[in-house]
Amino acid sequence: MAGLQSGAPTPQSITVHGASRVLEIGFSDGATFRIPFELMRINSPSAEVKGHGPGQEVLQTGKRNVTLLELEPVGNYAVKPVFSDGHDTGIFSWDLLYELGAKQEQLWAEYESRLKAAGVDRDAPMVEKGGHGCASH
Repeated sequence: MAGLQSGAPTPQSITVHGASRVLEIGFSDGATFRIPFELMRINSPSAEVKGHGPGQEVLQTGKRNVTLLELEPVGNYAVKPVFSDGHDTGIFSWDLLYELGAKQEQLWAEYESRLKAAGVDRDAPMVEKGGHGCASH
């Protein structure tokens, strides 16, 4: 699991904005990001989203209105969000949150490309895949 890179910026403030569905994070290098909950959810580092290896990623859809129910600290290096759709297995390191904030435009463009390639809409309901025996989700 990714922890902190040596010398990497660390959060100085974290604010959950429920009405606008964004996580606002101020880092030690002066950067402040407003990360939409949807962007966090579709880029969750969990096996449920990333799979167990290359090519096993699961395209997330229907997450536009997802909210955060909880944001639990994980040691001194991460937080674990509990999303309103029941997803609660992604651990977001400070490095990952910084990357999500800094690369939002690129990540949205990549997401739109993946949606287009799959022929699905961002708001389409998730299609449940058959069980694959993984107990991690």
